[in-house]
Amino acid sequence: MITGLDHVQLAAPPGSEAALRAFYTGVLGMAELAKPPVLAGRGGCWFSAGDAVLHLGIEEGFRPARKAHPGIRVTGIHAFAESLRGKGAKVVWDGDLPGHERFYSEDPVGNRLEFLEPAAG
Repeated sequence: MITGLDHVQLAAPPGSEAALRAFYTGVLGMAELAKPPVLAGRGGCWFSAGDAVLHLGIEEGFRPARKAHPGIRVTGIHAFAESLRGKGAKVVWDGDLPGHERFYSEDPVGNRLEFLEPAAG
């Protein structure tokens, strides 16, 4: 029986950890999680905010996925989008999901990120 989603893993190229940390903590406001020592040697980094946990794993020959992405729930989506835009992140609104407001962005290595909030009323 499935009881929930523990985390989502995205890939990243070797040597991108500093840029990932700057984006996920500085731009998105997530907290970095310490990786267990046995996994830390593989590179990458982990982040969390509320129930959302993202693992960024290092992948040789990395290419960002064009379609695959995590859907991250937020509150105050318009203010959140403006905050991201003010920090230099791309914000592309998409009104095609009934009952939600949402936009897409991407991290510094090109991973697609969806941010959404149930529509008021």
